[in-house]
Amino acid sequence: MKDATFTELRNHAKHYFDAVEGGATIRVFRNGKPIAEIVPIRSGIPSWKRHTTPLTIKGLSLGREILSDREESM
Repeated sequence: MKDATFTELRNHAKHYFDAVEGGATIRVFRNGKPIAEIVPIRSGIPSWKRHTTPLTIKGLSLGREILSDREESM
């Protein structure tokens, strides 16, 4: 989260709104007290429908390890 005074926000609005567009949250202060937070709008697409790159982790496959443990115990 980034912090900005009201004056900084007013003078450099493009910079702060570019950061919000990039996913950052901006907390705005006036006279040393927080008065607002500017947060990005969430996408209308549910997370399970978004296209993302699959998570890959180097190492053992959990599914294979479970199957091999079951075979060993039989």
